[in-house]
Amino acid sequence: MKYWRKPLDIERVKIPRGRIHILKERCKGCGFCVEYCPCHVLEMSEEFNAKGYHPPRVKDEDACANCGLCEMLCPEFAIYLDGKEEVPVP
Repeated sequence: MKYWRKPLDIERVKIPRGRIHILKERCKGCGFCVEYCPCHVLEMSEEFNAKGYHPPRVKDEDACANCGLCEMLCPEFAIYLDGKEEVPVP
């Protein structure tokens, strides 16, 4: 993240990171997770699941801020996150 000025507590601030897990067989291909991801981490894949839908896939896992929005929006509970270690702000 780029700041226009440095925060006073820059040494203590850590950026949260997350690891995304997609249960492809539960997905119905609604695309809510892809559309509303603030970091543009997900995209729709070309493959089909057993139901005949296109599940999302992780495009850039390192960009995930572990906000949990995709997990909250998924009507089928097909996405969940677990946190990785936090990295210091550059």
